Parts: sequence; C-alpha cells; structure tokens
Amino acid sequence: MIQNQFQSCIQACYECAQACDTCAAACLQEPDPKMMARCIELDNECAAICRLAAQLMSRSTEHAIQVCQLCADICEACGDECAQHQAQHCQDCAAACRRCAQECRNMSQSAAGAASMSGSQIGSH
Repeated sequence: MIQNQFQSCIQACYECAQACDTCAAACLQEPDPKMMARCIELDNECAAICRLAAQLMSRSTEHAIQVCQLCADICEACGDECAQHQAQHCQDCAAACRRCAQECRNMSQSAAGAASMSGSQIGSH
C-alpha cells in the first residue's frame, strides 16, 4: 500500500495541522491579537493544506505530489512567521511546520522519482 510508504508524512501533516490550530486559537488570546494577524492567517492556511495533503496521500491520488509540494511551501512560510514570536505555542508550531515541510519535500522527491521510474504518478487512473 502506497500510503504506508508515506505514513510518516501523513502523520507529520496531521500533527502540523493540530499545532497550527492550537497556535491560531492561542494567538487570539494574546494581549494584542491584531499583532498576530499574519500568524493566525498562515496557521489557518497551513492547517487546511496539511489536512488536504494527508487525505490525498491516504487515498493515493495522482495529485498528492503537487499538493505536498505546495504544503511544504506553506508550512515553511508558517514556520518562519511563527518562529518570529516568542510565545511557546508559536515556537511549537514553527517546529511542527518545519518537520512537516521536510516530510512533504521528502515525499514529493521520492514519489516523483518512483513515478518517473514507473512512468506513472501515484494512484494514476
């Protein structure tokens, strides 16, 4: 089963989504939530793309590679933003985002390599 091959990436995506949800909720409780607007925005985007990437990998769809590449980019942006804030929830989120970005890059590279060797995308019709 191909999703077993990407289980660590799927897990990292779900963990990142949860960290982003926690961070966004905690940012809203900060003394000046307006100062956290960019962080909250990226947390929400990151959580959404992480869940989508995990779902597509679980279903072995042909678009999982491209979504994981985008997920890595959004995770990196979110991680960079969160790392700028001292709050522990932001630091925890930044770490989860960086792990997920690396897992998604690894997945994309290994899946793309396998697809080019076999002449097909994962889960092609």
